[in-house]
Amino acid sequence: MRIASLTSRAGRINRNMSRRSFLIIGAVSLAAPVVATAQQTGKVYRIGFLGGASPSGYAVLVNALRLGLGDHGYVEGRNITIEYRWAEGKYERLPALAAELVRLQPDIIITQGTPAALAAKETTATIPIVMAIVGDPVEAGVVASLARPGGNVTGLSFLMGDLNAKRLELLKTLIPDLQRAGVLMNPDNAVMATVVRAMVDRAQALNVKLQTVNVRALSELDTAFALAKARTEALVVPDEGLFIANGRRIADLAMRGRLPSIGFREYCESGGLLAYGVDFPHIWRQSADLVDRVLKGTKPADLPIQQATRFELVINVKTAKALGVSIPTSIQLRANDVIE
Repeated sequence: MRIASLTSRAGRINRNMSRRSFLIIGAVSLAAPVVATAQQTGKVYRIGFLGGASPSGYAVLVNALRLGLGDHGYVEGRNITIEYRWAEGKYERLPALAAELVRLQPDIIITQGTPAALAAKETTATIPIVMAIVGDPVEAGVVASLARPGGNVTGLSFLMGDLNAKRLELLKTLIPDLQRAGVLMNPDNAVMATVVRAMVDRAQALNVKLQTVNVRALSELDTAFALAKARTEALVVPDEGLFIANGRRIADLAMRGRLPSIGFREYCESGGLLAYGVDFPHIWRQSADLVDRVLKGTKPADLPIQQATRFELVINVKTAKALGVSIPTSIQLRANDVIE
C-alpha cells in the first residue's frame, strides 16, 4: 500500500509538472514574437553630426563615438541613423550645413569643435545639441555656464587656454634658453582668442616672446611655417579642428623647419616632438553617455558641461633624435607614453 500510494502521488506530481512545463513553454513561445515585433517596430533615432573639420582627419574619433553609442545599444542601421555634415575646415559653410541638418528634423545634433557648436546653436533653439568636445564653451558664448548650460546645448569641454599655456611651459622646460615661441592660430575659431590670452600671460611669466602664426586653411600652412621658422624657436600646435585634421602635414613641416613642437597625441604620433593634452578618443566615447541621456528624455539644460579629467604627456624619441634635442629627465619621468 505504501508503494502504491507513493507511485500514485508521483504520477500526480509528474502530471502537474508536465502541465506547468507546457504552460511555461507556451508562454515563452507566445512572448517571443512580441519581443521580435517590438524590436522591429521600435523607434529609429535620427542623429545629425556637424563637424568643422574633415572626416578623414577625425575617423578615429568618430569611431570612438560610434563605440560609445554601441555601449548604450545604439547601432547604425539598426536603431539609429547618422547624417554627417563636414565643413572641411571652411567654417563659413557651417551655418548652411547646420540648416541642412535642422531641416531633416533629427532627434539630436552632435557637434565637433567650437565653430560647429556655435553654428548649430544659432540655427536651432529646440533640437538638443551635444558637443563632443569644445575648448571653452562659456568664453565662446555657446553656453551660459558649465554648471547650468541653459538652452538646448550640453557636452564636454576642456580648458583649452590653460592647456596650451602648459604646453608652452613644457617647451620652456625642454629648451631652458627659449626666447621666441610660436603658436598656430586659426582666427576663424572663436576659442583661439582665449588660447592666445592664456599663453601670452604664461609667456610673460616665462620671459618668452610669443608669436602667433595665423592659418585659416590647409593651403596656408607652407607660408605659415616659413614665418614660424624665421621668427620662432619652437612651436605650440593647439587642438583646433583644422590642425587636428592635418596633424601629419603640420608635423612634417615642423620637422623640415627643425622646430621642436608640442601638440596633441595624434600630432606627436605623426612626428611631432611632444604631446600634452586630453585623451580625445576617451572623451568622444564618453560623449555618447550624454547623447543617451538626452534621447531618453533628459533636457540638455539639466546636464552640466563635463570637463575632461584624463591628460597625458607623450614623447616622440625618434623625432627628438632627428632634431638633436635632449629630453630632460624631469619630462621623461612624467611621460605617460614614449614613441620609439
